[in-house]
Amino acid sequence: MAIEIVIETSAVGRTFSVGRTEVHALRGVTLSVRRGEMIAVMGASGSGKSTLMNILGCLDKPTNGSYTLDGELVNDMTPNQLADIRNRKIGFVFQNFNLLSRTTALENVELPLLYTRGRTAKSARQSAEAALARVGLKDRAHHEPNELSGGEQQRVAIARALVSEPSILLADEPTGNLDTKTSLEIMNLVRQLNEQGVTVVMVTHEPDIAAHTKRIIELRDGLVIRDVPVAGPGSRENVPKDQDAGAH
Repeated sequence: MAIEIVIETSAVGRTFSVGRTEVHALRGVTLSVRRGEMIAVMGASGSGKSTLMNILGCLDKPTNGSYTLDGELVNDMTPNQLADIRNRKIGFVFQNFNLLSRTTALENVELPLLYTRGRTAKSARQSAEAALARVGLKDRAHHEPNELSGGEQQRVAIARALVSEPSILLADEPTGNLDTKTSLEIMNLVRQLNEQGVTVVMVTHEPDIAAHTKRIIELRDGLVIRDVPVAGPGSRENVPKDQDAGAH
């Protein structure tokens, strides 16, 4: 059976204009991700990690090169088409959770469905309840973010990312604000989701977190400098040493 590629970039570049200066955030990134993979993207600040994730998440488009998502060429899509493919294919998880305060976990999770045509309020509520149960928070559905621990808030954020049943989960430093024990719990959850068939691409600067994935792509100065498998669950072989975080 042929291997199914869900993410494919070919010589992707991204250039930003800062005053009269051109900044080359990506300089020709070629990579492919198979359905069901779990990948860590690593690199120091300024390496291009977040720029790459924005392109993979259809939040931005390449300046040059091509990006194909699940068989659809992204390059020439309109903003409405980009929004549509994001809603259909991708769930996002961020370092800062991005939950609405004074809004319950259940309401936070069902929020993306309010923008989906044809979804009734009852259907959205049922899907949100199922997503919270999937991440082990069924009993915390009516708690607001300030009543939840950091790990619980990230679980709510993951449930929100999953509520539309995307095939791809993009996570940008999902454990960056969590302690070691809670980070491990979140990574175990993400691995379970991956085992259920969700493709995971995750930015991290933490070797211990990258060691939970199956493959590591390392960027430097907008280029892929390493693309290697992780030797085994929790193995530090092929995992770069700790790298600085920050805007990039």
